[in-house]
Order: sequence, then structure tokens, then C-alpha cells
Amino acid sequence: MDVLSDTVAALRTGRPASGTFVRHAPWGRRYSKASGAGFHVVLQGSCWLIPRTSEPVPLGVGDVAFLYLDEGHGLADSPDTPLDEIPGPGEPRVVDGAGARSTLLCGVYEFASGWSHPLLDELPEVVHVPARLGRHPELRAAVDLLTAELAGDRPGRDAMLPALLDVLLICTLRAWFDERAEGDRITGWASVFHDRAITAALAAMHDDPAHQWTVEGLGARVGMSRATFSRRFTALVGEPPLTYLTRWRMIIAARRLRETDAALSVIAEEVGYASEYAFAKAFKRAHGAAPGQYRREQLAHRSNG
Repeated sequence: MDVLSDTVAALRTGRPASGTFVRHAPWGRRYSKASGAGFHVVLQGSCWLIPRTSEPVPLGVGDVAFLYLDEGHGLADSPDTPLDEIPGPGEPRVVDGAGARSTLLCGVYEFASGWSHPLLDELPEVVHVPARLGRHPELRAAVDLLTAELAGDRPGRDAMLPALLDVLLICTLRAWFDERAEGDRITGWASVFHDRAITAALAAMHDDPAHQWTVEGLGARVGMSRATFSRRFTALVGEPPLTYLTRWRMIIAARRLRETDAALSVIAEEVGYASEYAFAKAFKRAHGAAPGQYRREQLAHRSNG
């Protein structure tokens, strides 16, 4: 699996929640900090997204906005319209008025709390991918499919919507990184995706986290000396190769703890640790809680959710 898909799959939890909302101007809504990553797709009309710490963003038909670390934001027909507080779940699907009509697909993706990945940490407060003729056809296709699916009540809808929302997420992130790769100076993870050697090294670690990787071995695998590989990897990814490997192993272990009842000894072996003790020590150092405690907390969270 490629690094982007692998990372999203490892950190995403549950099913995305979404709904279609119709608004007639004037209207404004303030959304409090979300438990996950918020997103908005403009299906008809236009609106403004008002982030907490940056400038308002105009959104038009086909535009997608994604807020990975959603600390709260506003949505309105105009940046000058006052924002009404949302008291809790149950926001009205339709807001009547005499002004222009806008239709929005809004929702939340759940991500595992307490875990991070440099690929996602790089994202700005608002990932905005505007609709442009001829650009990002797969994202436009995902939006069109979602629009069509939401317009009816056909058999299979309950299976289609979560799958299409997952496609929307990957296409949005892919489009954003593609746009970062344009121009003379490519930085961050956009440069990682365009570096075959570093991408190959990342894929090797992702494909076989249990392997006892060394910096020298990873460098040799992609045709580079130990020193050159280490410098290049650290410069692009943002951390040394074995630091990244440990982070990835802990992310995978956390997912296994959340989603399965596999024994700790089994999970330890799957992520490259010779003993349950060594694994538990590394996990607690990374997360602040022992593996068993983390599993119990996640089980309680699901039960209460």
C-alpha cells in the first residue's frame, strides 16, 4: 500500500458522519472544536469558511475544504454575516430565507486521538481545494458521485456513502499535495512523494514493520550510502529514519489494539519487538499509557460512543 493510503487507513477510526444542508442567505453558523476532522463540499451556490486563526476562505460550487485539526470555525453566506452558535447535535437541515440558496455537504472524519504523523501534521488549518476546470478530475468525480448518491435513496446507499467519503478524503489530500508540488521549490511531503528513493524506503518500512531495519540497510535498498540516505530522509520527512520507523510501528500497534483482541505478544512481534516487555515500554514512551490501558480506554470510548 502507498504511504498516503496507509497513513490515513491507520489513523482513521469509525465511519465518517455527514449530512446535506440547505441554506438561504443571510445565514451564519459557528462550529465548536470537533472531535475529528471537519469537511465541507459546496454542492450548489457559494459560502465563506471563517477559520479560527486565519483569513476567511471563499468557497464555490465543487470546492472542498478539509480541517484536519478542527479547532472550531464558522460558515456563512458572507464574511460579514454574524455567526449563530450551534448548541449541539441536531442542526436544522434547511435554513429558509429570501436570499441566495446554497447546498452543502458537511461532516466529520474521526481520527485516532493522541497519535500523529508528519504527513498530516504538515497540513494547514484549512486544506482548500478549489474546483478548477480540468484540474484534479478524480476529486471532481468523487464530488459528482457523492452529489448523485445524496440526491436519491437507492439500495446500497448506506454502504456507498462511507466508501465515497473515504475516496473524497484521499482525493482531497492527493490534490492538495499535488498543488504543493507545483513551482520551482517543492518542500515538505510534496517533495517526499516526488522522491523515488525516499518513497521506496518508506514503503519498505510500511510493508514490513516487523523487519529489523537499519539505516544502512534502508540506504542500500534504495541505492544510497548510509550517510547520504540518512541526511536526505531526515531533510524531507522531518525526522531520522529509525525515529520514523518507531513512530509507524506504534501507530500500527495502536490500530491493532483498537480494532482487535490480539494478544500483546502477537502485536509486539508484528511490529518488530522481540518481547512483550520491550514493546510495552516503547508504546508507553510514545503514548504515555501502557498497551493494555490504551486498549481498555478505546473499548470504553466505543461503548460510550
